[in-house]
Amino acid sequence: MESNKNRSQKNKWRLKVNEWKNSRIVRILLFFCFIVLFYLSVSPKLIQETYDIELNGISNKTIEAQERIKNESATLRARANASEEVQPVQTIIQLRNEEIVELIYNKIEQLNPDTLMSNNDKIAIYRSEFPQLFLDYTDTFIRVNRDIYKEAMLEEIQGQLTDYQYRIPEETYFKIPKISAEEISEMKSVTKGIVSKLMLERNNDPLTSRTKVPEMVNASQLSNKNAREIVQEIARFALTSNRFYDEEATKEARIQAAEQTEPIFIEKGDIIVASGERITAEDYDLLNELGMLKNTTNVWPHIGMIIMVSLFVFVLHMFIRQSKLAIMVNNGHLTMLLVIFVLTVISMVLISLGQAANVPYMGYMAPVALGSILITILLDARIAFISSMIFSIVASIILNVRNDILFDYRYGFVTAVVCMVSIFAIHKASQRSTVLRAGILISAFATISSISLLLIENTYTLKNLLYSIAFSATGGMITTVLVIGLLPFFEIAFGILSPLKLVELSNPNHPLLRKLLTETPGSYHHSVMVGNLSESAAEAIGADGLLCRVGSFYHDIGKTKRPSYFIENQTNIENPHDQMDPSLSKSIIIAHTRDGVDMLNTHRMPKPLRDIAEQHHGTTLLAYFYHKAKKQLELDGDTDTVIEEIEYRYPGPKAQTREAAIVGIADSVEAAVRSLRNPTKEQIETMIRKIIKSRLDDGQFDECDLTMKELDLVARSLKETLLGIFHSRIEYPEDLPNKPISH
Repeated sequence: MESNKNRSQKNKWRLKVNEWKNSRIVRILLFFCFIVLFYLSVSPKLIQETYDIELNGISNKTIEAQERIKNESATLRARANASEEVQPVQTIIQLRNEEIVELIYNKIEQLNPDTLMSNNDKIAIYRSEFPQLFLDYTDTFIRVNRDIYKEAMLEEIQGQLTDYQYRIPEETYFKIPKISAEEISEMKSVTKGIVSKLMLERNNDPLTSRTKVPEMVNASQLSNKNAREIVQEIARFALTSNRFYDEEATKEARIQAAEQTEPIFIEKGDIIVASGERITAEDYDLLNELGMLKNTTNVWPHIGMIIMVSLFVFVLHMFIRQSKLAIMVNNGHLTMLLVIFVLTVISMVLISLGQAANVPYMGYMAPVALGSILITILLDARIAFISSMIFSIVASIILNVRNDILFDYRYGFVTAVVCMVSIFAIHKASQRSTVLRAGILISAFATISSISLLLIENTYTLKNLLYSIAFSATGGMITTVLVIGLLPFFEIAFGILSPLKLVELSNPNHPLLRKLLTETPGSYHHSVMVGNLSESAAEAIGADGLLCRVGSFYHDIGKTKRPSYFIENQTNIENPHDQMDPSLSKSIIIAHTRDGVDMLNTHRMPKPLRDIAEQHHGTTLLAYFYHKAKKQLELDGDTDTVIEEIEYRYPGPKAQTREAAIVGIADSVEAAVRSLRNPTKEQIETMIRKIIKSRLDDGQFDECDLTMKELDLVARSLKETLLGIFHSRIEYPEDLPNKPISH
């Protein structure tokens, strides 16, 4: 009863210790840690740093531009200056001033021949109607062209014509009535010619054109002095501007000048404020515009960052949830995955700190495949694939040195290639040398992929080529060193048995296996047979076959303490159990599991192997000694003593994993089939089904996740393997055995 109490307390302690591994709260916290990791690693590259400074205060640090940033205020000033420097646009508009000349001479031709009208009346009419003719012509031009020109332009034309309108001298009006009809015709022709010629010249001020009129009149064929003077004044009167300020065109030109002005940038590394300098209003405004003040921090980039990294974690969570691997429920494995991610991200960040413009492609040296290899070896290749996708995105952010993009596809592409190559290279690795081969492949494919990018971008130079090859090759070697160095840490810290470690432990030269072979050759042979059986059965249901095989090698190591008490080691000697009390025999047989765990602990063997040694019998009944004890009481005539089954059961615990359950089944099957003489296919199949059913009915699979379908696959695999490796054995009676099957 005392042993039962101790066993119960031990199980309770084990449950408390392992409680965190299945805690939902712990799992949520671990995924939150993933979010924090991604946020902290990529936010410095994607979110600008802010500073707690005040206007007119002294800066306690040199503030540099963290990236190439557009200087909005300087750009606006440059564009405003460019706009102001644009000269007003003058539009040429021909007014056909000859028509004014025509109207004036028509009036003269109409009035001068009239003898009934005095010269004074004629003078008065000319004095009043000539200016009106000019105004009427101007109004007519404005009205006719209202659909052609914009209102602002028409107002400008009318204003200029009015402002620069010429006033004919008074004495000219007195001379006009004295001109004969013949002279009027000649004067009209000369005046039109002068006005037409001068209006072809571009001018926005008719004063210049008017100064040229006397010279042109003197050069004409007119001989009459009065006629020349009248022509001169009428020509001056008819001349106007033909270039006018175009407000709309000027605005458009200024807009274009502003738009064509190149933006002004603050280059990455430019000093905005030096340490010890006073923060001027201009500096403060610039920092404010650049969003580098803490009191002006924009929360939206942070929200976007949180959403992005949460999507990373969501994809990872959903993949793990659908994977049906141990990590789906085991927080210990999830913690290990988090640590691997942390180490991989740290390696990227450390390399990024050394990146410089004069040393291109240094990012290729980052051991980005470190995480993929560790996850493949310690967890599963499927988890490594989804993790590699995330590593590629994170690498394209952390290793990005360009200012114009958020993600540098070059590092993302190279990371994706080397991670995928590393998974295929290291999958099902059985030796440490496999890691070295994987490192060589990583270097080779990193070099090939980086060179391909140089060729695509057409930026290959000897310098770029050498840097790319050197850093790519170095990255693979660094990855190899880190993987080999970190593997033992993960194996010890998280109790993970990697395939590489399992292969090492399966070496027959291991002290415990050598002890098993030399001191208990029968148990050694039995363990090897169980290993072959359990490995094939485990692989049939997708369990860890290598763990089953190596666990089988050590599952009976406790028998080396009392080898002669186990039937497979009794060669040419009498079975000591024949002369012993059943309870003592029971204690010796049961002790081999406890002794095995103690020996494995002494040699610091991994926990999964200790668990198999402790759990492979579960709480099964030692039927032979139980029935022998009952029979002995009957022979002694003791009817009062009651022997409980629990006293003749192994202390357990029951199998907690599929691997422990499979080793237990294979252990019983091998011992049972070995006892058959000339076993047939039907006998082997019947024996296997009987043992599995017996354990199932006894509840030995209640604490592991073996399904009925998987048990059927295990039975088929055991049968196929046994048919190939077992020969005839001494057959035990089907009923109560005369000899114990101690295994």
